[in-house]
Amino acid sequence: MAVTEPTTERTPARTTERTPARRRTAPSAGAWIQSVLLVVMALISLVPLLAIFVGTFQDGNEVIRRGMTFDVDLGALSLDNYVLLFTDSGPYFRWFANTLLLTVGQVAGTLLVSAFVAYGFAMYEFRTKTLWFIMVLLVMTVPFEMLMLPLYVQVNDMGLADTYVVIALPFLASAVTIFFFRQYFLGIPKEILEAGRVDGVSEFGIFFRLVLPITKPAMAAMAILNGMLCWNNFLWPLLVLRSPEKFTLPIGLNTLLTPYGNNYELLIIGAFFSLIPILILFLAFQRFFIEGITAGAVKG
Repeated sequence: MAVTEPTTERTPARTTERTPARRRTAPSAGAWIQSVLLVVMALISLVPLLAIFVGTFQDGNEVIRRGMTFDVDLGALSLDNYVLLFTDSGPYFRWFANTLLLTVGQVAGTLLVSAFVAYGFAMYEFRTKTLWFIMVLLVMTVPFEMLMLPLYVQVNDMGLADTYVVIALPFLASAVTIFFFRQYFLGIPKEILEAGRVDGVSEFGIFFRLVLPITKPAMAAMAILNGMLCWNNFLWPLLVLRSPEKFTLPIGLNTLLTPYGNNYELLIIGAFFSLIPILILFLAFQRFFIEGITAGAVKG
């Protein structure tokens, strides 16, 4: 009886194949065109800023007569306007301090109040929730000019005119900011709230200790946008402020143009220096700004 030897199949040795390294592809023509367009747009947006910067070294009457231009006589440029600003600018820095104080307080209050309201809309369930949120959206469609007169009458009846409180108070619950925060909070898992409640954290503690720290991008984006609005606010402070020592920077700069004489030098350099706080605000929060603006754009 023949004994058959078991046949062993030889498995081929595994060959280690090296994955080819990814080649860097050259930018396409579309990418080059897009980059060029973005650079051109950035340069165009910087032209007014550069023009007013050059104007700070010129005589104010000459700037008004010829307009903002780069065709200037280099020999006529001087630092007289800067000397005027820091030595004989009158109440300019008082206006600057008033605006800075008002902007910081109003932005902080707006972020806190609007975040509270948006947090309630996003994280809690209650009756008429949809109705109240629709009302918030309707407020976004109403221009301020329609609310200005009845609000001004109410302020006078309450005796709050000529105060900084009345400038900030009506706008602490900003409809746009509430809508933005609500959309951001919807992307936060509710399990975070449940975990906090299990650990015995209060509702305010959940908001301040668990939710608020992860909303830094949204806070930064809204701080920049609300800061710009507050810093440049002109119409409403003009209506309610009556004391010259309480004027904000936009109102104060406007008082430099009078029928009896115009201080163009201080107006030009004062307007240029008024851009510095907004620039600092953007540079301080720029790393959060894009992330906050695009929050919720991609769901995955």
